[in-house]
Amino acid sequence: MTPDESDFWFLPLGGTGEIGMNLNLYGHDGRWLMVDCGVTFEAKTDIDGEPVEGAQAHVQMADPQFIVDRKEQLDGLVITHAHEDHIGAVPYLWERFRCPIYTTAYTAEILRRKLAEAGLIKKVKVHVVEAHASRQIGVFNVQWIQLTHSIPDPFALLITTPVGKAFHTADWKLDSAPVVGEPYKEEDYARLGELGVDVMVCDSTNANVPGWSTSEATLYKGLKHHVEQAKGRVVVTCFGSNIARLRTVADIAKETGRHLGLLGRSLLNTYSAAKRVGLWNGIETFVDPHHLGFLPRDTVLLVATGSQGEPRTALNRLSQNSFRDIELEAGDTVIFSSKVIPGNELPIEALIERLKGMQVDVITVDNSRLEIHASGHPAMEELKAMYRWVKPACAIPVHGEFQHLRANARLAKSVGVPEQLEGKNGDLYYIAPVKGIRRGAVKTGRLGLVQDKLKKLF
Repeated sequence: MTPDESDFWFLPLGGTGEIGMNLNLYGHDGRWLMVDCGVTFEAKTDIDGEPVEGAQAHVQMADPQFIVDRKEQLDGLVITHAHEDHIGAVPYLWERFRCPIYTTAYTAEILRRKLAEAGLIKKVKVHVVEAHASRQIGVFNVQWIQLTHSIPDPFALLITTPVGKAFHTADWKLDSAPVVGEPYKEEDYARLGELGVDVMVCDSTNANVPGWSTSEATLYKGLKHHVEQAKGRVVVTCFGSNIARLRTVADIAKETGRHLGLLGRSLLNTYSAAKRVGLWNGIETFVDPHHLGFLPRDTVLLVATGSQGEPRTALNRLSQNSFRDIELEAGDTVIFSSKVIPGNELPIEALIERLKGMQVDVITVDNSRLEIHASGHPAMEELKAMYRWVKPACAIPVHGEFQHLRANARLAKSVGVPEQLEGKNGDLYYIAPVKGIRRGAVKTGRLGLVQDKLKKLF
């Protein structure tokens, strides 16, 4: 199965009909381009595929055999952003297809750390691409389009061949004040609408959520209010990859005269990566964790991993008085700047009950009258806006379970997108010369490669 010079194909091997382990292929004129190469985990993850920190879980990836059998036809791999479900499989799978990798600076920094741990840093050629750049990768012209998401440096891709154009959004939201990184620009997408985009391959995660997602900048007011009201120590827990949330908490620490501490390996890793590529330029207010226990309680503001009740994370250890450097006391406050991921209800409830048993005040999105968490994915009105700007001839919903794909397709239809193609992993989508789907064109499965257990992350 090889595309000829009149063909433009899209083939998802992972991430369509599910949230996680994204691996996508575009085909034209005997060549292939891969977009993203992510993992998922048997244990629960957050909505961006971030691993359960501290837990042991089976690593799972899309079955890459189709493209492994055609690796001589693979022109390159483009990584859209640094979440685990888009980047995490690269150290495990790269040896099987050995192609060059293209991505932007922050994502490249996170990738290099993963490759170094896997002993691949000297083998893999990573091309760092500037924002808004255009690269010819084999027979594919790829342009990076700025977006906003819950991690720095997210980009959509305009993939152009002589016979068709695809706008591949990856994960996104429309945030005019993302705290870290550049805000979205409507004109970037309106310009695409003038080019005649054939298909928009689009994130569906929140396609059944009404309205517009919350901006990161709006969280400052709610988080600061709760910190100011607290009498003792304050612990904010959030997803470890969200450097914008960490930036907000750091600003609040400065404004309220509190010392800031980071508890958790993933937080430290994302902070150091952001600092290395120039995305963190604030005043350093961090305190060595070993010193935190000696500071007056009302001068301490901590950010800790463990918002989903994961074992061996910083917050879980604090709730059990087993953290080495500090203990929570009655009158301290824990703020959950996160949502409950379905499936994690019981461990989160158990964590909260332990904290309450210690007479710690617990604040969540359910009992806070102010905003303290923002999703990284587009709700209904954002999806409609993007479809109106880009004006694709066809919508291909991805990155979601079937209910999300169906909701995305209906939204596209409601704003005038002429055609919608709903499918699953392994279906072959024809973009040119005519649009359609060949069902079950490729048999896909899941692999647990290299490691059958996820390393302890804390």
